[in-house]
Amino acid sequence: MTKPNLWQRIRASITAPPRREKLEVREVDEYLHVGAYARTGRYPYERFPHDRAETLRQVMDAWREDPLARRVVELNSQYVVGGGMAVDSPHPGTHAFIQRWWEHRLNRMPTRIIEWCDELTRTGNLFVLLSTDAAGMSYLRAVPTAEVEEIVTAPNDVDQPVEVLVRSPEVGEPPQRYPVYDPNNDIPSQDGQPSTVALHYAINRPVGARWGESDLAPLLVWLRRYSGWLEHRVRLNYFRQLFLFVVKGDYRSEADRRAREAAINARPPSPGSVLVTTEDEEWSVMAPQLSSFEAAEDGLAVKKMIAAGASLPLHFLAEPEEATRTTAEAAGGPTYRHFEQRQLYFRWMIGDLARAAVMRRAAVDPAVDPEAVIQVRAADLSARDNAALAVATSTMLGAWLDLWERGLIDSTELLRMAYRFAGESDVDIGEILERGGNQPPTSKINANGSGKKRSGRPGGVKIDERGDVQGTAAI
Repeated sequence: MTKPNLWQRIRASITAPPRREKLEVREVDEYLHVGAYARTGRYPYERFPHDRAETLRQVMDAWREDPLARRVVELNSQYVVGGGMAVDSPHPGTHAFIQRWWEHRLNRMPTRIIEWCDELTRTGNLFVLLSTDAAGMSYLRAVPTAEVEEIVTAPNDVDQPVEVLVRSPEVGEPPQRYPVYDPNNDIPSQDGQPSTVALHYAINRPVGARWGESDLAPLLVWLRRYSGWLEHRVRLNYFRQLFLFVVKGDYRSEADRRAREAAINARPPSPGSVLVTTEDEEWSVMAPQLSSFEAAEDGLAVKKMIAAGASLPLHFLAEPEEATRTTAEAAGGPTYRHFEQRQLYFRWMIGDLARAAVMRRAAVDPAVDPEAVIQVRAADLSARDNAALAVATSTMLGAWLDLWERGLIDSTELLRMAYRFAGESDVDIGEILERGGNQPPTSKINANGSGKKRSGRPGGVKIDERGDVQGTAAI
């Protein structure tokens, strides 16, 4: 018996009587991907090792195959790292070393931090191995989170890791053990060989846990549902466009019917053509009656769950949702706060790595100060923020300058408010006053932008250690 072709299968599915299927209701824990947690023991809020490994595998598969998962990870890196980061220090020797370390061809930090941000978002953890040569130059390498078997912590403190166990590349070999970097007991080299240490950074980490949680972990089930729904929609639309020509005629024998069918299949009519038949033949079209109800609402509801879990508005995921520009900007507020918090953590992480490299360099280079200030600067999250801050600073500057002229506020308060409205809240006002406060200005800029001298304010100004105006300029 020959296997039925595509048209015969479609005809059978259309003409077959409807089947009644029993609706099965499964438990939520059976259907959803619910992680298994160790409710007892030293780490009660961590996943079991096998569940953590399975979650990491699913997250990596989703990032590789699902466009929405890839987009969520990319958006975090694009906003957190943005146009790049820069590390510097006011100490000349330390600053020179940091720039060499940052741009070293074996570190390539300007591009490597993008990969690290992806890994941090994807897995919730970042394990970095730090190795230093005899000249004091440090090199950084990230270890895939899936390759880390265990994090050993101090007996009395979960937040103090002391050792990281990494799976050996050789089958059957014990894991490689790396001590965690400790600035108080760090030995850059032992027996002439560089000492490699590990540094661990985590996000979405519950209190009392060692491991962080992936940003994609809560989205896995909804990503699978959306992908399945979209695949079914594509199949439905494909089969909905299929149709069959049904030809009815008075044929003398089965052989005549088959001959006529073979002739039509050899040269089927093309769309738009004119078909002329005799009275003995009647043509009609049979198409599948595949209807879908509220398909757009169903897909949007699933996509909303993905967007909510990723802390993103829908227009970030190519879903306008008939929103105006004003509502879209308002919806972006919480998202920018999320990116701002993540960027704050990422800047601290880069500063912590730079501090470790500086302290190891200082052991062999007296020009480097291990206690020097290290600053990590990142690009703004949104260019629109700059315009808003400029308007706010320009609006408030005139009022606060009038208060300063009347002696109601001192120079420290004036500068603090100016930098605050400009969005620079981490500026050291005391350092600015110490660096330039005692320089007599030749002209004062008015609130309207003109360069005329202000009345009642002589050119010579002295400011004491508290930032108060002293001498003839005081009111």
